[in-house]
Amino acid sequence: MGRMPFSGLIALLLWVILAVASGCSREVVVADDVQPALAMSIDDALANQERPAADHEDDLLRKPAAVLAFVGVESGDTIFEIEAGTGYYTELLSKIVGPAGMVLMQNPQSFGAFVDDELAVRLADNRLANVRRLISNFDALEADNQSVDIATWLLGPHELYYRPPGVDTFGDVERSYAEIFRILKPGGYFVVLDHVAPTGTPESSGNDLHRIDPAIVKELARAAGFKLIDESDVLANPDDQYDIGVFDVAVRRKTDRFLLKFQKPVNQNS
Repeated sequence: MGRMPFSGLIALLLWVILAVASGCSREVVVADDVQPALAMSIDDALANQERPAADHEDDLLRKPAAVLAFVGVESGDTIFEIEAGTGYYTELLSKIVGPAGMVLMQNPQSFGAFVDDELAVRLADNRLANVRRLISNFDALEADNQSVDIATWLLGPHELYYRPPGVDTFGDVERSYAEIFRILKPGGYFVVLDHVAPTGTPESSGNDLHRIDPAIVKELARAAGFKLIDESDVLANPDDQYDIGVFDVAVRRKTDRFLLKFQKPVNQNS
């Protein structure tokens, strides 16, 4: 794919808050190791005044410029956005990949009660023409073999262990990672962001606290055939309260979050 891996220097990003016409604030990447074209496309996507006002308000805490720079998305890419939720990142990815690219946004069926209303507004009148909405479990992704440049799973791998009332499973754990490997092109990237659970915390934290030990994700990705090529602490917060759930007002949008980038080997025997 010809991309340069995004190094740990992302921690040196300079965050500048600029006033825009709407009175909202936006985040701008100013870093030597971010390719200028990528930085500009991210900035343009964030500045887009067609984005919902609530998205602009979330930018400061979510740090999307840093996350998207780490992802390394380019114009023309096909992105599979696992667990896209209400589409905060879908909106940005759609703008960056442009009309030659595509964003496949996936959610499990049971997420509909939480996301349908917002998605109806976000996707109304084909306003994101390069976005296709998909509904499936994580172990049955609707994409052809080796058809995707980048798969993202932002704030989601812990959901494999979540068991809300009336839901048996969102997908088999190992098969879900195998599905991600299947749909990615050789050399494609798999980018994971999730809430940190301390080292050694059991998988059940995904159900109890919506957190996961990064080591669990790393091992599952390795077992599926991926290689870890980069990680970032840009969303780290050592002041997090790890024993409370991520939706608690004390930590919501302020949790300690890990960010990992894996690659599907070009030579799958390597």
